[in-house]
Amino acid sequence: MTQVQLRLPEKTLEQIDQWVKEGKFKSRSDAIKTIISLYEEREKTRKFYAMLQKRSKEAEEHPERLVRLEDI
Repeated sequence: MTQVQLRLPEKTLEQIDQWVKEGKFKSRSDAIKTIISLYEEREKTRKFYAMLQKRSKEAEEHPERLVRLEDI
């Protein structure tokens, strides 16, 4: 793994430290890695949802081949 330096607003760092104190994360590093992972998953979900919407529109145009998302 590569180490990086990160600048954060004081309030953000205080919140991360509070989460660590509460036991939600093992460390600051663990919290930041988890937050980044959650962001990556959210972006994948958004892309997947956009693809489903596109396919649903295509289904409206070609009902003989595809099923609309709303009909599932």
